[in-house]
Amino acid sequence: MREIVHLQAGQCGNQIGAKFWEVISDEHGIDPTGSYHGDSDLQLDRINVYYNEATGGKYVPRAVLVDLEPGTMDSVRSGPFGQIFRPDNFVFGQSGAGNNWAKGHYTEGAELVDSVLDVVRKEAESCDCLQGFQLTHSLAIQELFKRISEQFTAMFRRKAFLHWYTGEGMDEMEFTEAESNMNDLVSEYQQYQDATAEEEGEFEEEGEEELA
Repeated sequence: MREIVHLQAGQCGNQIGAKFWEVISDEHGIDPTGSYHGDSDLQLDRINVYYNEATGGKYVPRAVLVDLEPGTMDSVRSGPFGQIFRPDNFVFGQSGAGNNWAKGHYTEGAELVDSVLDVVRKEAESCDCLQGFQLTHSLAIQELFKRISEQFTAMFRRKAFLHWYTGEGMDEMEFTEAESNMNDLVSEYQQYQDATAEEEGEFEEEGEEELA
């Protein structure tokens, strides 16, 4: 199964995402508790693209919900399908950016990046064959996404290829391609680590300048 990880960020992104999950849950016959109450086996066809099957026959959206303040998360939780999401996949700050670009880029937004990537990584690593990511957000949250999006490619671009090598096996002619993809993957992870180190260095320099 080729899974999709859904990521919704900001007030607008979470409002769009909440409606998306209402619609797709209805299409698959999933009620607000995550239980299947459909009337056709076709509704369960490819349901694992968007949902993880949990214990007790429950279906949990493969979704990560992000915002800089808790109010948006409270609104999602109190919505019609608010209890269907995995509690650990809510990632939020405490104060919000208040439409302030600098706070979204340097402080509140920057502090959430690692937490968001950790949750996304866990969801991605639980997939058998990750197809891609689906994002819902507005331009107001672009600074947080700017920090995250460049690292997505480095971490996940070749995961779908690796599934076939580790899960399906390969014939003799595929070894060269597999070796090339593995080398590219190692290189991309190294670039991600280097970029993270550079960002930490920038924050330290900014802190020293403020103290001076």
